[in-house]
Amino acid sequence: MSADVKGKTAILFGASGFVGSYLLEGLLNDPDYAQVTIVVRKNLNISHPKLKMLIGDYHALPALKDEIVANDVFIALGTTKKSTPDQKIYYQVDHDYPVLAARIGKERGAKSVFLVSAVGPDAGSGIFYIRTKGETERDVIAQGLLHTHIFRPSMIMGDRKESRTLEKALIKIFSIINPLFVGPMQKYRGIEGKNIAKAMLAAAKKPAGKVKIYEWKEMNDLL
Repeated sequence: MSADVKGKTAILFGASGFVGSYLLEGLLNDPDYAQVTIVVRKNLNISHPKLKMLIGDYHALPALKDEIVANDVFIALGTTKKSTPDQKIYYQVDHDYPVLAARIGKERGAKSVFLVSAVGPDAGSGIFYIRTKGETERDVIAQGLLHTHIFRPSMIMGDRKESRTLEKALIKIFSIINPLFVGPMQKYRGIEGKNIAKAMLAAAKKPAGKVKIYEWKEMNDLL
């Protein structure tokens, strides 16, 4: 940790995204954190005394390593098939970048990593999306941080800035059928993006084992 930072430090990847924007707000307002570093592709035009903004992406991250100070690494990276139809680039965003972020975070002194994944990941699946999530979880865990927290939301609900017609329709459906998911099916309940962020921040204040998985119930219990 640099000599001029006294207190807990965090680095956030994906600060411009839906869950990431709530995480950034929460981290900046959390008195436990003295400095919050974000790595973004373009300037977010946000100013805060605790905020350190690094401009870069997956390719630039190794060069930014010396500027990273972190006790906790928060990863809310991701894309969509519509935004990134090329599977190679999709995999880089959804797998390679989070794994690299966890690795560099550990090298820079981080003890805990908090990863937004998805419900039902399976590294052995024949379905690209599910397999990618499973491989990402597996490889982030393999970085060997003292604590690895993995959050597996199903439908991420809430009002997004961008227009996604199909997603809006699905959110409406989930708001109706959510109570029908009971018992082992609870993990498929939709959850608000802001509540995922709240659960992640709450988890950062609780002792945990080597690897902790949070599905709907575990996230909801933290709210």
